[in-house]
Amino acid sequence: MKILAVANQKGGVGKTTTAVNLAAALAELDIKTLLLDLDPQANATSSLGLEPTQGSLYSVLTGETTLYDQIRETTFGPLWVVPAELDLAGCEIEIARDEQPLERLANAITTLPGQLEPDYVIFDCPPSLGVLMTNALAAADAVLVPLQCEYFALEGLSKIAHVIQHVGASRQKGPLELEGILLTMYDVRTNLSQQVVSDVREHFGEKVFDTIIPRSVRISEAPSFGMPVLNHDPEGVGAASYRAFTRELLARHGRPVPA
Repeated sequence: MKILAVANQKGGVGKTTTAVNLAAALAELDIKTLLLDLDPQANATSSLGLEPTQGSLYSVLTGETTLYDQIRETTFGPLWVVPAELDLAGCEIEIARDEQPLERLANAITTLPGQLEPDYVIFDCPPSLGVLMTNALAAADAVLVPLQCEYFALEGLSKIAHVIQHVGASRQKGPLELEGILLTMYDVRTNLSQQVVSDVREHFGEKVFDTIIPRSVRISEAPSFGMPVLNHDPEGVGAASYRAFTRELLARHGRPVPA
């Protein structure tokens, strides 16, 4: 089981879009995937056609239910979701009172029944540096950072890198790996996008994925239809990009990529 946290403290960088479409692309390859929506705004939940309902990670993190109790099926192959709802914001206060506030999510993952263990667990983290994100980083094997091809996104990259290092130094699982940086919202028409790509590749080298996600109307509108862009516009450039990225990720993990 590989656990990935899709995280960036800056909003609007394609974080939820990446988490949802990565999960959908893995499921499309018949890879069992569990997506955990850790954002109280529940965008990942609605992007997969689910309504925020009574039941979320809040009750898991506060010890009222198990993680298995909150898993919901989707219509997108072997893809399951633990949804979010607004009450998840209350975890910031509840968990902060605990003596080990960083390990609650990590402990919840260990309770999954063995016969239901997914191949991939993906965390869609909120755009903040609060308790929910740090819990995700404490439980993850590695962090995937979506980075918008704009100037201000570069400024936040050093901050998330510092957080990854800090959490990795204090968690029970040991150092936290940077899985890689995925460049998103690339606009081939602008010099700025090209410059951001050049700068990020210069500083982070092989940690930057070869695949770049373009700016696309279809990607942006897919959540309003309650589905990933892979289903909304399966033959479009957005779907092709996320499929290519998913195969690149699997290749990095040494996993056979189905034809």
